[in-house]
Amino acid sequence: MTPLALIVEDEVAIAEILDRYLVREGFRTARAYDGQVGLDLHASLKPDVVLLDVMLPRINGWGVLSELRRRGDTPVLIMTALDQDVDKLQALRTGADDYVVKPFSAVEVVARVQAILRRTSGMAPDRLIRVDALEIDPESYIATVRTGDQINHIDTTLTEFRILEFMARHPMRVFSRGELADACLPNEDALDRTVDSHISKLRRKLTAAGMEKALKGVRGVGYRLNAR
Repeated sequence: MTPLALIVEDEVAIAEILDRYLVREGFRTARAYDGQVGLDLHASLKPDVVLLDVMLPRINGWGVLSELRRRGDTPVLIMTALDQDVDKLQALRTGADDYVVKPFSAVEVVARVQAILRRTSGMAPDRLIRVDALEIDPESYIATVRTGDQINHIDTTLTEFRILEFMARHPMRVFSRGELADACLPNEDALDRTVDSHISKLRRKLTAAGMEKALKGVRGVGYRLNAR
């Protein structure tokens, strides 16, 4: 059954972005913009995973998490701008399954949600992403190209890996530079030429690993990752 993700986040723009990316990866979604509504929806919908902000109206995230743990063991990913070690420890000690600090990449959040579900229920799909000879492990941040019996590792930067993973989830789809920047460079004021530079370096690395024509530019639109 398709997993249901409950997003409890009072910033509408962030909730909408997460919703869009989760749906794209095959999730059903529900949203709440304050802690009390989040608890009400949890009781009525019985979601498979909760994405929970900390700074929420009515009942804050810590209160929501405590109540969720009193009710049962629904997996919870905490999302917050608080990045001190004490905050992370509080989240984990209160029963959170994982913790991500804002600003974050929506791609990373979805990957963390999938990892949580793999650990807790086995509902998420195989973690490896494969496009022809290309194989990507989102949890280990490892990308390889298999040619016959030979395995070539692609030495990417974090941004290059995010771009490659993002595109590999939807091979043959053309992504605009803006889409790639929003998804993979969330903390940067990225210009088109910044995306072009990352793509150019990634294309060279893929070529060196044996996938010469994997990344293709589409004039006036953006880029796509080819699949045979």
